[in-house]
Amino acid sequence: MPPARPLKGTKAKLTNNSTLKPASKNAKEELERPTVPLDLQQKCIDIFRDALKPDEQSQATVQEVKGHLYSRDFAAAFGKEEYLHVYASRWSPSRALGYLQVFRDVQDYILRDEGAEADAFKVLCIGGGAGAEHVALAGWVNILKGIVPAFRVHAQLLDIASWDNVVTHLQKGITTIPELSKYASAASKEANTALLSDDVLRVTFTQQNALDWPPSEIAAAVHETKLVTLMFTLNELYATSLPKTQALLKSLTSSMQPGSFLLVVDSPGSYSTVSINGAEKKYPMQWLLDLTLLGPSGERGGVKGDEEVVWEKVVEDGSRWFRLREGLRYPIELENMRFQIHVYRKM
Repeated sequence: MPPARPLKGTKAKLTNNSTLKPASKNAKEELERPTVPLDLQQKCIDIFRDALKPDEQSQATVQEVKGHLYSRDFAAAFGKEEYLHVYASRWSPSRALGYLQVFRDVQDYILRDEGAEADAFKVLCIGGGAGAEHVALAGWVNILKGIVPAFRVHAQLLDIASWDNVVTHLQKGITTIPELSKYASAASKEANTALLSDDVLRVTFTQQNALDWPPSEIAAAVHETKLVTLMFTLNELYATSLPKTQALLKSLTSSMQPGSFLLVVDSPGSYSTVSINGAEKKYPMQWLLDLTLLGPSGERGGVKGDEEVVWEKVVEDGSRWFRLREGLRYPIELENMRFQIHVYRKM
């Protein structure tokens, strides 16, 4: 394997001193961002490197995937096994680090009712087959194990494409001790451990179009789930079919248990086109989501049509950056990530 290059950054100052704002307008304090150790970040992207070997991929295949993504032909971009490996190895590592930071940012909200001896924390990641959520959860659990040794996660990754093989490779990388060079020092060999043991993070993959997911199956999937994520997925669902996306959110609302959370991460400034009385108009994704979950008033305990609002918004940030830290190394360039984040709690 050729030597890795430093990750791509920006000329802006790389800082982790920004804050995440609670949704409450009257909040006097902001949630300080806990940092993710650099060595853990490196271990997370090493999993992609070792499992998917981006530096050994055909450049012709890489260009084919880029072309399909540029033309937004996602069926083609995710239509071949080698395409999935290219995508997961090139676009998922930086997102995994960004998502890991997100989990750290919001953990005081989503874990506030979890006890030290609780059952496994169940997570459903809709659109989560490409590995970013998978490895981010692994990194997050690694951190939490140092605080709550009994903490375990069962994650269901649901996606329209056939990511089974990628999931298997990444899970093996997460739970297997990495190979070291025969020239590695004794100290390196002693410190070389798997990110997690296989009983701490259990992952299942379901190939399913979320927009055609039967409500009965949604109910079965989320009945005991504590966290549902839609990460860089919701706006694509809205763009595909707004009515079906609204139906999906309604099914999640009716099936998720009180005290569970919905975490949405997407591109900032995302808009979706809505047709009303034959006239098309673009609305911000955030506005559509709040309207669906919180109603026109956007107030906790309010009324949405004839229904009582059962969600409260606990975190929102319309635009923030995750910047790759200096010192991280990967065989190919990765990019910083800008996103919006919204967290809702089922009442």
